[in-house]
Amino acid sequence: MKLNLIAFAVVGALSTTLLLSGCQTSNAPTQAAGMEAQNPLMQPSTLQYQAPDFSQIKDAHFERALEQGIEEHHVQVLAIADNKEPATFANTIVALETSGELLTRASKVFYNLTGSNSNPALRKLQGEMAPKMAAHSDNIHLNGKLFARIDSLYQSRNTLGLTAEEVRLIEIYHQRFVMAGAKLTEAQKAEIRLLNEEQSKLTNEFGQRLLRLTKEIAVVVDNVDELKGLSDSEIRAAKADAKAAGHEGKYLINITNTTRQPILAKLENRELRQRVWQASSNRGMSGDNETASLVARLAQLRAERAKLLGYDSWADYRLTPQMAKTPEAVYQMFGSMVPAVVANTQKEADDIQAMIDKTGGNFTLAPWDWAFYAEKVRKDKFDLDSAAIKPYFEFERVLKDGVFFTLERLYGVTLKPRPDLPVYHEDVKAYEMFDADGSSIAIFYADYFAREGKRGGAWMSSFVTQSKLLNQKPVVVNVMNIKKAPEGEPTFVSYDEVTTMFHEMGHGTHGMFSKVTYPSLSGTAVSRDFVEFPSTFEEDWAAHPEVLANYAKHYETGEVIPDELLQKLLKSRSFNQGFDTLEYMAAALVDLEWHSLSADAPLQDVAEFEAKALKKHGINIAAVPPRYKSTYFAHAFPGGYSASYYAYMWSEILAADAFAYVQTQGGLNREIGMKYRKTIREVGNSVPPMEAYKAFRGQAPTTEALLKRRGLN
Repeated sequence: MKLNLIAFAVVGALSTTLLLSGCQTSNAPTQAAGMEAQNPLMQPSTLQYQAPDFSQIKDAHFERALEQGIEEHHVQVLAIADNKEPATFANTIVALETSGELLTRASKVFYNLTGSNSNPALRKLQGEMAPKMAAHSDNIHLNGKLFARIDSLYQSRNTLGLTAEEVRLIEIYHQRFVMAGAKLTEAQKAEIRLLNEEQSKLTNEFGQRLLRLTKEIAVVVDNVDELKGLSDSEIRAAKADAKAAGHEGKYLINITNTTRQPILAKLENRELRQRVWQASSNRGMSGDNETASLVARLAQLRAERAKLLGYDSWADYRLTPQMAKTPEAVYQMFGSMVPAVVANTQKEADDIQAMIDKTGGNFTLAPWDWAFYAEKVRKDKFDLDSAAIKPYFEFERVLKDGVFFTLERLYGVTLKPRPDLPVYHEDVKAYEMFDADGSSIAIFYADYFAREGKRGGAWMSSFVTQSKLLNQKPVVVNVMNIKKAPEGEPTFVSYDEVTTMFHEMGHGTHGMFSKVTYPSLSGTAVSRDFVEFPSTFEEDWAAHPEVLANYAKHYETGEVIPDELLQKLLKSRSFNQGFDTLEYMAAALVDLEWHSLSADAPLQDVAEFEAKALKKHGINIAAVPPRYKSTYFAHAFPGGYSASYYAYMWSEILAADAFAYVQTQGGLNREIGMKYRKTIREVGNSVPPMEAYKAFRGQAPTTEALLKRRGLN
């Protein structure tokens, strides 16, 4: 996922196998064959690579498929745990890898749709399933007999004549079980079950409230004159959105899931800018859908869970299996950058205040002013007019002549439309990926446009995970929230959205290029602070001159973006990097501070806690609030990035270092692209992350390229 967008589904709603999604204690009843035949989720899809048959799948199918999937998986796991034969890699690890077929299949479709094409029925079922899935997970990880088998294999793993991938799989299983509480006493296991159940309910409720808040806080505008600065197309879209929401004759501004709203760069009306910003910034603090109380309790119960597992804090617990290892390492990384970032940001703020004064503004820079006047400064500094650039970034051309073009040049792959494959929404497009030799690699779904029922942000997920063991090829989806133009008009994307398209395809190819044996090691099933490396690396190609010249063409004439305009765009890339870096760092440090609380800390006041955290780290600049405030921080609270939002910056160090290295090897060419594909993309988690990186780069990364990438050196 892109740095400033939702990432909590960057590796899918579930683990690559449903091993980590648990087990229920009831026995599996037999379902009538007739009912199974009517439910398309009960059997593997007959479509290519088991792509879901969305023409047959209905909302009503999920509950039974999920319930029976849990029951079947439970029976399978018990059989493995109760096996009287001594534990072997085949009868324990491989058996676990091949278990839970129905639950995996149904869950992957279900959780993808609850994020990308939700509705009240799916959200209701999601809430009902949350505690059941949590209990299922606990019943697996807290099964003493099962852990004893895994532990025996772990203790003798280097004497069993296994491959390196098999040894690594045992090590990962062992670590996951231990960190889930496999070594706890029975009393402690009972306690952790209660904490896990509460967390599952609260995280689900958090996500549900965020969805409702998105609709609730949309800003209704009565007079079109207030929308000065927007294009005619954008105004028509706002009018259509208002009509759809029941505000006939008015205009609607939807709020995205970040503090900063893209529309603030265009709106000339300062009062409206303030309304939009406050709607974004204050969400979740009060009202029926407040999330502040959920934030406070989630932080507390995670600390309690960490203490039970023997850790000082949730951050200590979470970072143990990551590349960073300790919260101190992360604090040190950010601390070393704060002086330069703050100085850069203050210089940007001074330039913006000067522009406000120059253009007759009689006020002090506020958060809702930054984007609007930053564009004026950008234009003044680089003579860059956003309106002049816009016609050169038409969505379809960016996708096909930018993203797809880069994949072909670097990795030798092509994507061809598959209109015969059913999709879950009319805006979704299906493609098949082919290798340079013509062999088929994967199915790819492109779901780029915003709509009701889709959560904010951008992410990649899988419907089918690559595995040689299961004879599965990947079926992957990229999801974004681009504002679609009115019917019959071209959709233009901002340069930020362009880089996000590249970024998400970086995640997508991480899944689609995977060539491992075991599903638990496949594709993006790597540590949080490594998973964003391939995606961030990919986004830098959006600015490569050869790539830009191929996709940045006028939507009407096909004229390549003039070199003078292109050079202005490239030079402006470092502009506003102080702001971009600081708002990210602020969110990452707030996340880490929440999850560094001890188990005996009282419930916190959210606003006070955030203010103290920002002041503590010297990043409390009023005009630059955190990219996400706690009450809508989907990564850290309902998502999978608790104590891990730092991972984007950690991964960016790798990405910047790798991209700089590639430029010394000829840049955009197949030879270096294939080396990167084989050493990083294909190995998934079958190789420790740093070993994989060194196999590609030849050495560990340094921060030099990162500072250059962000214009901070």
